Amino acid sequence: MTRRAGPSPRGEPAPRAPRAWASYGPHPQRDYAFLGDGHRGAVVGPRGDVVWLCAPTWQDDAVLAALVGGEGVYAVTPLVPYVAGGAYEAGTLVWGARWVTPGGVVESQDALVAPGDPHVVRLLRTVRADTEDAPLRVVLDLRAGFGADRVRGARLHDDAGRAWGRAWTGRVGGLWFRWWGADDATRPRSGPWRGAFLLETTLPAGSSRDLLLEISDRPFDRGDDEPPAAEELWATTRRWWADAVPSFEATVSPRDARHAYAVLRGLTVPGGGMVAAATLGLPERAAGGRNYDYRYVWLRDQAYAGHAAAVDHPHPLLDDAVSFAVARILEHGPALAPAYTVDGGPLPRERRLDLAGYPGGSDVVGNHVVDQFQLDTVGELIQLLARAAALDHLDADGRRALRILCDVARDRWDEPDAGIWELEDAWWTQSRLAVVAGLRSAAAVSDRHRAGELATLADRILARTSERCLRPDGAWARRPGAPGTDASLLLAPVRGALPADDPRTRATVRAVTGELVQDGFVYRFSPDERPLGEAEGAFLLCGFTTALAWWYEDDRAEAFRWFERTAAACGPAGLFAEEYDVGERQLRGNLPQAFVHAALLESAQRLARPPA
Repeated sequence: MTRRAGPSPRGEPAPRAPRAWASYGPHPQRDYAFLGDGHRGAVVGPRGDVVWLCAPTWQDDAVLAALVGGEGVYAVTPLVPYVAGGAYEAGTLVWGARWVTPGGVVESQDALVAPGDPHVVRLLRTVRADTEDAPLRVVLDLRAGFGADRVRGARLHDDAGRAWGRAWTGRVGGLWFRWWGADDATRPRSGPWRGAFLLETTLPAGSSRDLLLEISDRPFDRGDDEPPAAEELWATTRRWWADAVPSFEATVSPRDARHAYAVLRGLTVPGGGMVAAATLGLPERAAGGRNYDYRYVWLRDQAYAGHAAAVDHPHPLLDDAVSFAVARILEHGPALAPAYTVDGGPLPRERRLDLAGYPGGSDVVGNHVVDQFQLDTVGELIQLLARAAALDHLDADGRRALRILCDVARDRWDEPDAGIWELEDAWWTQSRLAVVAGLRSAAAVSDRHRAGELATLADRILARTSERCLRPDGAWARRPGAPGTDASLLLAPVRGALPADDPRTRATVRAVTGELVQDGFVYRFSPDERPLGEAEGAFLLCGFTTALAWWYEDDRAEAFRWFERTAAACGPAGLFAEEYDVGERQLRGNLPQAFVHAALLESAQRLARPPA
């Protein structure tokens, strides 16, 4: 577990806040937007301040780290009073910032150019003035190594291109960069932005200005042509998003479903792994010590996304989830880890960065799950591969991986594990039910002999779990002897571990909604004697799971009530974090949280069709 941020036990002072905070934040988590191209992601605030970007890929060090108290920011901001707003272009991660000023409107379109390149970041911004001239400030303060390394060797390139003019070039850490469209920027030798790139200018009414930042782990050759014109980059990016994101018109909320899929697409390497979230260190509870690095691939979380992408039609995110999981299963077999880096490597150990951290959070990189056994992940992956097989999207390697997982479930189902919530090892009920659901789904796509073996094993595990983990009221307990229930147990009827009309299912639905709900939001469990909401926020994944559980009970009104309540717990950009502070109506934890968007996407599709 991570320790609290702030002064050390020896009285050492907390790290100094970054200079970007004086002008650009930090902001409440709900006020941020997310840009992604699958290979990396950026977080942008309401002042046009990009405060988080790892380069060249998700697991690499940040070059813009102001979000977590490091140096590094890239901001385009009006120099007059304004009210900030914005929205995504439908079905994309093209963010349109909008600032209403006393004299008019200033807008900025921001995106990571797509399709993305694993070696090169391309952040494109086009700022426009409406009916009045717009004074602007542009600041680019690149800092590699989470803010530790300054730009060096910066110079304005002599050769002027046809579309972009001259570019600023240089090094930052082990990376190379080019910045186009700002050849009139300066590098102050003193003042608050000493050493950064600074441009203060007035954009004439009715005009626009394009800016392109490129960052690469390889040198830009002298013979490289300048990038395509901004108009071509925008057209290419929009075409990519149009091809990548389905319409989802047959769902109960097409706009939300498309946006959820776009977020998942932006978090997923094409053909590969999906990171759990774009950020690290955003607190689940102020100074509560629960601050984690989610820039890695949790196999369970990507399995949820795969399920969501396969409700009515096998969309490409299903194939991505299957491809990444199968590769890890075939490589590691029974030693499968719960999470990996996006290139399939092991997670780094946790360490501190000596940064101020997001207020209430801390600056931890790496993740402690590297040593855990999570039985529920085995069950979720069996379900994923079986679903792919049922849709004829599983090849011979996938079939081998499915057999390996079923053997792991057979050999280890009775062992303690860390469970879905990654806690201490115990005989967690939900882990067993996830395996039961997985074995039943695998039986449905196996030959008769193998199907009989898997179904018998599933029945055996369910019987033993019922013996050990039922409460006196007939509901599932979290684990043997525990009095409380757990909202994750509502996945059992959704995934097919047992029917929706089973008395154990119905008792658990009523136990969860009676014991783990505050103001219409669902908590994962009650951790101690404190009232709900004091220890942690409501878990948004659980809200959508509750909607699905009611749907499978054929109660349409209840299902929609839980869906709509949970779907409202996002910021203006439509992004969900892991938790929601019900009392303060604020997002808590890293964002955007992939499995919450996956749960919304699955719910929006399933609620549009009759219960299975």
